Amino acid sequence: MADTVLYNARIRTMDPTQPEADWILLRNGKVAALGKGIAPWATEKINAGGRLVLPGFQDSHIHLLSGGIDLATAAYLYDVASEVELVSQLRAHAAARPDLAIVMGSGWQAGVFGDHNLTRAVLDRAVTDRPVLIYDSSFHNACLNSLAIEMAGVQEMADPQNGHILRNSSGRATGMLHEEVIPLVAARLPQLNDDDWLAGLQAGQAHANRHGITGVLDARVSALEARIYGRAAAEGSLTLRVAGTALVTEADTPETAVRRLSALRAAHPGPDFHVHSAKFFMDGVYENRTAANLQPYADAVGGNAPCMFGADETKALMTALDAARFAIHVHVIGDAAARRAIEGLEAARAANGPWPAQHQLAHLQLVAPEDFTRLQGLATANIQPLWARLEPPYSDPSLSMIGQDRWADVYAFRRMLDLGADWTLSSDWAVSTLNPFEIIETAITRQKRQDDQPLVPFFAEEALTIEECVQGYTVNAARACWRDHFTGTLRSGYSADMIVLDRDVFAIPAVEISQTRVLLTLFKGMAVWRDPSFS
Repeated sequence: MADTVLYNARIRTMDPTQPEADWILLRNGKVAALGKGIAPWATEKINAGGRLVLPGFQDSHIHLLSGGIDLATAAYLYDVASEVELVSQLRAHAAARPDLAIVMGSGWQAGVFGDHNLTRAVLDRAVTDRPVLIYDSSFHNACLNSLAIEMAGVQEMADPQNGHILRNSSGRATGMLHEEVIPLVAARLPQLNDDDWLAGLQAGQAHANRHGITGVLDARVSALEARIYGRAAAEGSLTLRVAGTALVTEADTPETAVRRLSALRAAHPGPDFHVHSAKFFMDGVYENRTAANLQPYADAVGGNAPCMFGADETKALMTALDAARFAIHVHVIGDAAARRAIEGLEAARAANGPWPAQHQLAHLQLVAPEDFTRLQGLATANIQPLWARLEPPYSDPSLSMIGQDRWADVYAFRRMLDLGADWTLSSDWAVSTLNPFEIIETAITRQKRQDDQPLVPFFAEEALTIEECVQGYTVNAARACWRDHFTGTLRSGYSADMIVLDRDVFAIPAVEISQTRVLLTLFKGMAVWRDPSFS
């Protein structure tokens, strides 16, 4: 590989020992040198045009493969606002993809559809000759048409632990599924082949590279994802690095979990794909009333949901996995789920002693104020700031269930950081956009983009700074993915992963950050995305 110099640049290295540079020399996929003044000679040259250059961004909570397969094979339902539109989109997608044995869709919004109006009958209006499976935007709910219900034997299935099949008053399955029953049903339907999954991976990678992402943490890895990522790594077709969080379920014992995850880790040691952590879903989501709160829901329906792992079970599993030196990555939405996860991690630390595990609590939508300080030194706050805004009708159900007297504790990121929590920013794509600059803008403004008719900021005092956001996508994200020893900063010997932006996000008004375009993404010194306008 010929030496390359990127020059005429304003480089922010994120390395406190050499924070800025004008040029950077790349050799054999790594940073060879960087400095100010006249750039050294190199065979290949990239003129940055005086633009801002940063380390490649890393998304530390994303579902890259499943998001990519959606891009490659599923109907796009995120913007659908009526039954008529839904039927039309599915019918058109089915007609365009006669090669697929199953018609899939993703992204229907819980603020538009739900148990009351999305049923097998609606989907039957779109497709009857093939099974249909469509996921909501959170992927915690799904709906089937009648043929899919019949093929999967849903009518005869019993609800599994932490899963629910919705039935009408006569006991007939409506088509709606919640939580842990979804993968059980999906496994009984026609499957995509490995070539389909690899095409999805290529689509997901290209989408991520276009937005400046050179590393990810896939937040739910099973044997299937491990096989596809592992094959891509072996074939040299990954254009970003992947850390995997292997799923732990309520059916696991400490012995089965450690045995299965240890085998995955041994099979995939990296550096381009490695399994490094254990993923727990401690609760569900407010949209289907499976978020676990310390107090009953505040809306008219009321009720609550239990944590998906019992207290003793949580402590036993986390202690065993921590002892086996896995990072622990926990989905927590309600404050009861956050507390259960914190108690599990505290038990693990008491049993095994502290170590640089980078345990992470993801989402942290509602946290009891007395638990904020418990994060310090225990778990990284893995946050998705795009959700910290008023966005009716999508934000209405959860805020109603939480109750207005607790709204100040919703996505309270500023208090978490001020009380000593480590942090990393991420997207949870394909739940919402993976564009880091849209996410960063909301982290700072706490409202939608200016051209999306924003409401008042949602607790503006909980905002982050641009410096914290960029750190959360570079240095801290690399640490969360266990690769901060060779990525996340631009310094000699580190991987040549970097991005050139069309504007300086540190110098423009916050409300313009979402308009930022990535002009060039380098991964190991090679261009994996180049905007047509950048020559």
